[in-house]
Amino acid sequence: MSDSHELVNLPDEAVTNDLYANPGLPEHHWRPTDVDPKLEKRAERQVALMFLLSAVCTILLIVSYFAVGPEDAIGNFGAQNLTLGLCLAGALLFIGMGVIQWARKLMADHEIIEMRHPAASSESDREATVAALNAGIEESGIGRRPLVRNSLLGAVGLLGLPAVVMLRDLGPTPDQVAEEQPYPGAGITHTIWSEGMRVVRDVVGTPIRPSDLEVGDLVNAEPEGLFDGGPDGEPLEGVALQVGKAKGAVVLVRMEPDEIIPGAGRENWSVDGIVCYSKICTHVGCPISLYERTTHHLLCPCHQSTFDLADSARVVFGPAARPLPQLPLKVDSEGYIVAQSDFTEPVGPSFWERG
Repeated sequence: MSDSHELVNLPDEAVTNDLYANPGLPEHHWRPTDVDPKLEKRAERQVALMFLLSAVCTILLIVSYFAVGPEDAIGNFGAQNLTLGLCLAGALLFIGMGVIQWARKLMADHEIIEMRHPAASSESDREATVAALNAGIEESGIGRRPLVRNSLLGAVGLLGLPAVVMLRDLGPTPDQVAEEQPYPGAGITHTIWSEGMRVVRDVVGTPIRPSDLEVGDLVNAEPEGLFDGGPDGEPLEGVALQVGKAKGAVVLVRMEPDEIIPGAGRENWSVDGIVCYSKICTHVGCPISLYERTTHHLLCPCHQSTFDLADSARVVFGPAARPLPQLPLKVDSEGYIVAQSDFTEPVGPSFWERG
């Protein structure tokens, strides 16, 4: 686009007297920092001060990460999140203010005319771009103003440190937490299920006998330990209870025994045509219980992964990468359905350590 305006030929019927000559560019007004070296130095110090304040905010961000605990509060706000947010905002704000002040007060100030050109870049255009970039670097004075340059590099460089420090929050892994704070089902490789634990109805917690289910029935179930305590008999509460619920949910399905295609080593995992699978989809962990009786297919409503419960919960459609884990079943001395053991594989979506 150009600031020059050329006269154009109009049709005979379009007669007008409102045609003006190209007025050209307005008179250039020099900035105070362009003509007064003292003001130029003052602006340079202002820019450097803003970059230094950004560096201070970044350092305070790192300090507050360690010094302010997650339980601390400022009024009704969490002190840690508040201080981290304010320090990060200050670090970015002062860099932005410094760059704006640098551009307004110190960088080259002259009018530019850019002529229209084809959309496709030619070799000369690319050369012009490189030349303009080099000119911008030269006009910014970054090579001639080491104070501004070094303070900017320091402020921007320090911004990467919080990211490195906060990598600490990527751990410990769930299994490491389980070692430090052991409770039933801790970690990601095991659940609260154990040998002899009864399968009970969801919400109400009543145990289930094989005779309670008819062919085609599906029951949402949970481990009895969520209601009566873990394997050691201690009541579950807090994190242990929530983890137990999250990983222990299952579905019980009854079908004709001859319709079941047991996997290798799973020949005795069902009871009178009753099979039990994790309710947690192996795609992204959605709870599923949409059952189609005639095909024995279980559908995840989130992304339509479909599992064949008659064939070891094999994936027949959708993005899930592996079958639902199966819980081996048996009947206890009182005739109730119980687990033979915990799941033989982790429930839910795949994770890095699982491969």
